[in-house]
Amino acid sequence: MNKFLVTLLLLTIILNGYGQSISVNKQKEKVKNESIDVYAITLEGKKEDIAASWNKYLKEIGKMKLMVTNPMSISEPIMNGKTYTGKVFYADLKKNNETSSTAWAGIKPSEWDEADVEDVNRGLEKLVYQFGVVYQRQRVQVQIDESQEALDAVEKQKQRMLNQNKDLTLKLSNNEQEKVQLEKALETNKLENAALKIKLDNNVKAQDSLANVSVQIKKVMDSHKEKQKKIN
Repeated sequence: MNKFLVTLLLLTIILNGYGQSISVNKQKEKVKNESIDVYAITLEGKKEDIAASWNKYLKEIGKMKLMVTNPMSISEPIMNGKTYTGKVFYADLKKNNETSSTAWAGIKPSEWDEADVEDVNRGLEKLVYQFGVVYQRQRVQVQIDESQEALDAVEKQKQRMLNQNKDLTLKLSNNEQEKVQLEKALETNKLENAALKIKLDNNVKAQDSLANVSVQIKKVMDSHKEKQKKIN
């Protein structure tokens, strides 16, 4: 049970950490040697886990292309209910430390129609924010699943203890009944033992009495034999 309590405590601490608000920040990043404004969000977790969710999320927005030296590009993006044919935005994920990374997305304004830049930037800010919501919910869902597993394990253990309780209660009842029977048998045994001792004592006394009678009879019989010898 101590194992379950420790697991519950850890899950409570982690879930409390995931209850924080999601904040999107504006910062500068370089794309093809040009500094651009991007929308970024810092998330807790291993970089590979965040990257897996980030890439999956971006694939649903447009056609993602990974680059070796530059951030990945997403072409034909769908934002604000509109498909931007022939356009592209950039995205990346940077590791801050072992427990957090920052995901960002942005455009090079020179590659877009000036009339669309403001709407697209709002769309990217919303996109990054929604990813933060999706990722955080996924992380919490993992903790919920782990909590459910812990709860199931505890419930299973409780049921096992309940069944064990019933089994032990039955065994105790049987044991107590057997004890009563044994106590009755012991009492009967004591009475029988006393009766047998009395009978044995009487038997010994009877044997002694018969032995004395036998001696007397032999004496009488010997006397008769002597009388017989004297008759002529």
